[in-house]
Amino acid sequence: MIHQQSIEVETRGRGTVDVSAAVEAVVRASECAAGVATVFVHHTSASLILCENADPQVRRDLEAWLARAVPDGDPLYRHTAEGADDMPAHVRSALTASSLTIPVTGGRLALGTWQGVYLYEHRWAPHRRRISVTVVGC
Repeated sequence: MIHQQSIEVETRGRGTVDVSAAVEAVVRASECAAGVATVFVHHTSASLILCENADPQVRRDLEAWLARAVPDGDPLYRHTAEGADDMPAHVRSALTASSLTIPVTGGRLALGTWQGVYLYEHRWAPHRRRISVTVVGC
């Protein structure tokens, strides 16, 4: 059995958005008891991360590290058509993930106690992002 559904996510600009509940809703709608869920973001300047969901400082620290590793406006970048955050957003996306594969057990995402699924917006401006969730199993 295969079930596929898209999720639209509004971002407020650079940062993370918890999409765990939305992905979980797709898994429940699939009525799949056991299998895998693949979560895919359809953009090159946003990504997906599996991250701690208990302490928001973890995601703030990740952002601080990425800001240091991939600074906006670096003169190294030639691709700046959409602003100083354009190429850094693409690099950040390449360093993180465009898809995640998560086990489905008992009709639910088999996430660890402190794990959450996050859309990571890498642009400064708000965007509408599309995520596809594909559930394969029985």
